[in-house]
Amino acid sequence: MTGGQEQLEVKFRLHDGSDIGPKKFSAATSVATVKESILAHWPKEKENCPKTVNDVKLINAGKILENNRTLGDCQSPLCGVAGGVTTMHVVVRPPSSEKGSEKVKNPPNPSKCVCVIL
Repeated sequence: MTGGQEQLEVKFRLHDGSDIGPKKFSAATSVATVKESILAHWPKEKENCPKTVNDVKLINAGKILENNRTLGDCQSPLCGVAGGVTTMHVVVRPPSSEKGSEKVKNPPNPSKCVCVIL
């Protein structure tokens, strides 16, 4: 994996096309810490501001980054070119009006299996 001394320059693309950053992070920085930084620098004038780290998902090279991983673990060969800026997409979970109600509405039924053989 990547050494802890390496610095990565990352900008975060929001859903409306605006950016936060670029900001420099150590490759050893956890994804959860990066999300905390995004929350701290979220533009105050924007609607749908995330409240917690769990309301934010970071996507890099088509993969959702897990909170317990480091940026060095998540680097793609296509991204993070030496001296370049990596762009990560920020997805915000929309606030739910009824807590837990969506999960109960359509629970998956694991006992049904459909198979078609032609």
